[in-house]
This record gives sequence, C-alpha cells and structure tokens, in this order.
Amino acid sequence: MKEILQKLIAHKTLTIQEATETMLRIGNGQCNEVQITAFITTYLLRQITIDELIGFKNALLQMCLPINLGNTISTDIVGTGGDGKNTFNISTLSCIIVAGAGHKVVKHGNYGITAVSGSSNVLEQLGYTFTNNPSKLLTQLDKTNICFLHAPLFHPALKNVANVRRNLGLKSIFNLLGPLVNPAQPSHQIIGVYNLEVARYYQYVLQQSNSTYCIINTLDGYDEISLTTDTKVINNQGEQIYSPEYLGKRTVTPSHLYGGNTVAEAAQLFIQIINGNGTWAQNAVVLANAAIAIQNLLPNLSYAAAFEQAVQSLESGAAKNILNTLINTK
Repeated sequence: MKEILQKLIAHKTLTIQEATETMLRIGNGQCNEVQITAFITTYLLRQITIDELIGFKNALLQMCLPINLGNTISTDIVGTGGDGKNTFNISTLSCIIVAGAGHKVVKHGNYGITAVSGSSNVLEQLGYTFTNNPSKLLTQLDKTNICFLHAPLFHPALKNVANVRRNLGLKSIFNLLGPLVNPAQPSHQIIGVYNLEVARYYQYVLQQSNSTYCIINTLDGYDEISLTTDTKVINNQGEQIYSPEYLGKRTVTPSHLYGGNTVAEAAQLFIQIINGNGTWAQNAVVLANAAIAIQNLLPNLSYAAAFEQAVQSLESGAAKNILNTLINTK
C-alpha cells in the first residue's frame, strides 16, 4: 500500500489492475486506518479517473456476497449522496411507489454518511429487519415487489473503511461506488448524481454493462429529480433536459424538500408521505422520480402514463400496503 500511496501523492493515477488490487487489499484488511484515510483523502483532492472507478468497482463486486434473485426484470433507484441538500428519503419512497405500481425493485442502500438519514436508517427506524438470506429476500420480492439489500451485509469488505468514512463525514469515492455495486446487479438502474462530471463517468462505465440505465442530475446540484430547476437525464438512448413543469407539473423550492434533523424526523416524514399525507411538493418529487423509473422499465410507455401509474400507486394506498407488508414479511 505504501507504494500505491506514494504514486497517488505524486499525482499519478492507477491502472484498472492497480485500482482493483488496491481495493482488494483494503477490503481484505491489509491496510490500517491511517493508510485508508490517506487513500480517501487523495480522492478528496482530485477527481477519480474512469480506470480507477472501474477497478474499484470490480474489486468490490468480487468481494461482495453474491445474491441471485433470478432473471426477474427489476430496478434500483439510488443516488450517490453527498449533495449536501438534506432532503427527505426521496429515492427510497420512489422505490416503494414503483413497487406499488407492480414493478420489481431491488433496492441497495446504506446508513447515511453525509446525510442525516440514509435508506437503511429510515427503513430500520420503521421496523424493517435487514437480511442477506436469499430465500427471505425472494419471499419479500414475491410478496411485495421489493426487497432491500443493506450494503454492510453484502459488502463485508467495507467494514474496513466504515469508521474512517464516518469520522470524515465527507462525500468520498465510496459515494461514487455505491450505486455501481448493487450485489444483485438489477437489469435496470436509476442513478442520481450531484454533478454532470460524475454523470459522464457513470455514463462511460454503464455503457459497458448490460444494464438499462438512467442517470439523473438536477442542474442545481441534487442527486435526484428535485423539481427545483431543470433536470439532465442521460440514458441508453441519449440525453435530454427536462423542466420541472414537464416532470412534476411545477417548480418547488428547496425548503419543500427538507429531510429533518434526526432519523426519527426522517421516518415521520416518510410515513406521512407514503400514507398520502405529504405536501403537494413532496408528492410531486417522489412521483417524478418513480415515473422516470417506471418509464425506464417500460420504454414504450409515455412519461405521462408512467406518472399516472405512480400517482395511482400512492393515492390508492398500494404503496402504503407494500411498505407495511415488507416490514412484516420475515
């Protein structure tokens, strides 16, 4: 590891093989916390390269606990995090709504590092029990159209960086890697990023996969559709900029997306929205993100029709029932 750190400090970049080997060393416990801190800090000071991103991704997938949920067409909606916006759990709510509309969702998530409440925080607060048992996850997917893969249970190698990440409390290369290393590797992915430079990196990496992907960046720095300004959408077919009016009927302000100061507050907001008691702005944002995911699954479906599916899922109570069943399915 000393040689790798010397190379990085000298402003040199790693090949795919070097990046893979470095992450394998970290994941296998061959590096101490000081070395890991130096490694992470390097990428706080400069942008990761595509080869490094690919190498780190390959290593984490190599070390993860494999999970085979069959050949079911499924999606994940996940953001890099690190946008500093303290929004409520938009992606996780959107996943529940997509499941309520009858589509399979394999959600990958973790505790919040740079935010008050990550997907794991809020689901745990609501009573969901994490598992890496394939039989239990398949049962959940069959009964509710959704299952949740809590990252630490599938990426034990990441325990070696967890303490450093927590103490730093800053977005790092591991924020970039999270959306790329869903252990189930679902057929479809919605990935939110906090800037367009990261979007280009993801586009290059995902073009080399078999995934039907959709990369999202709201142009004022949100890693999801926030409806606060125009949104850039990049997918297998190309790219487009959509207005808030197109995606969610009208523009909302950042204050409408406030996520609370504690996990308990985040969970309270989550329940309020999924129960159909969210504000107009809260509903519009989660429906827009869910609609994009539905349209990505069904490319021949118009966005308006996808949005209507999301509306029906929320307003009929289907999404609420999905969440309750998921929490109670052991």
